[in-house]
Amino acid sequence: MSTIPTATAARAVRGRPRIGVGEGRLGWLMAGPALALLIGFMIIPFVLAFVLAFTNQRLISPNPTEFVGTRNFTDLLTVKILTLNPQRDPSGGLVLGEDGQPVYPAVRDFTRNPDSEYYQLQEFTAFTLGDASYRVLAGDAVFLRALLNTIGFALVIVPVQSLFGLGLALLVNRKIRGRNIFRTIYFMPVVVSIVVISLLWKFLYSPQGGLVNEMLGTVSFGLIQPVNWLGDPMLALPAIMLMSIWQAVGFHMVIWLAGLQTIPGELYEAAALDGAGRWASFQHVTWPGLRNTAVFILITITIAAFGLFAQIDVMTSGGPLDATQTVIYQAVQRGFEQQDIAYGSAISVVFFVMVLVVALIQRYLTRD
Repeated sequence: MSTIPTATAARAVRGRPRIGVGEGRLGWLMAGPALALLIGFMIIPFVLAFVLAFTNQRLISPNPTEFVGTRNFTDLLTVKILTLNPQRDPSGGLVLGEDGQPVYPAVRDFTRNPDSEYYQLQEFTAFTLGDASYRVLAGDAVFLRALLNTIGFALVIVPVQSLFGLGLALLVNRKIRGRNIFRTIYFMPVVVSIVVISLLWKFLYSPQGGLVNEMLGTVSFGLIQPVNWLGDPMLALPAIMLMSIWQAVGFHMVIWLAGLQTIPGELYEAAALDGAGRWASFQHVTWPGLRNTAVFILITITIAAFGLFAQIDVMTSGGPLDATQTVIYQAVQRGFEQQDIAYGSAISVVFFVMVLVVALIQRYLTRD
């Protein structure tokens, strides 16, 4: 009896088709071009970025490359708060300036003093609490602004784009006449180059004859004056957010739609028999059935949001006043335009770690 399973297993192994040596070589030969591109344009640059981030490598420089340790990362990530107390006269009273405000010591007295812990730091922002003035100093104020802009962009884009995509998917998933036309219309911006879309919206946002300003002026009967959407530091990034949502929401609509069509119709029939309304059916049937789709969409939108570059490069070039700087745009600027490839590599490494951490956190929170 003990020999029967062994004999059966032996016959199963002998009956299993084997891949010949020629077929294996053919498979590697067919996969060769894709593997070569993958290694040449992803794996090798990925490894080089980690290596160069710890050096002072420049694209064009007569000086030899030197190992500098974590200096590039220190310049990127250093953030300190300098507390300035108002100046006082010999009697203890506050010294007031011509504008009637208290006079504080100059920040440059600290940032230009080699013996100060704030030496060579850059002023990022300032705020006042009571009599004291607090100055936020950074090793690279532009990168800190780019980091905050990128995080803010992702915090807005991820929930808004996800919800709009889900809403459109629910609409076009219904059995209505012409739904394929609506699906095509919503998906059309996705297949158009992002550079073309950015140029188009740049014209739409133009303060001189742009369609957005013309529509606002017409609707308000001339009460709303033309707005410089991309030239105002407070409006430039929200304007790019609106354009990005419009451009990519169709892609995520298709993914949501694919998830909706995998939910069996019998579940909705059972819910209707139990007296469930539309909201109850969505809450207890639709949303649980979209769990895996939601995880995929959250991760993909987050990665795409953190990788914001083309819109910034075409529409604002990081301005005005660094209001639209992003991490990827800074990496390209420092690495190629300023030819500091080591510093650009350090920014790329920070970006990789940031996206990896966010993706892992999202995956952990949605593990169930």
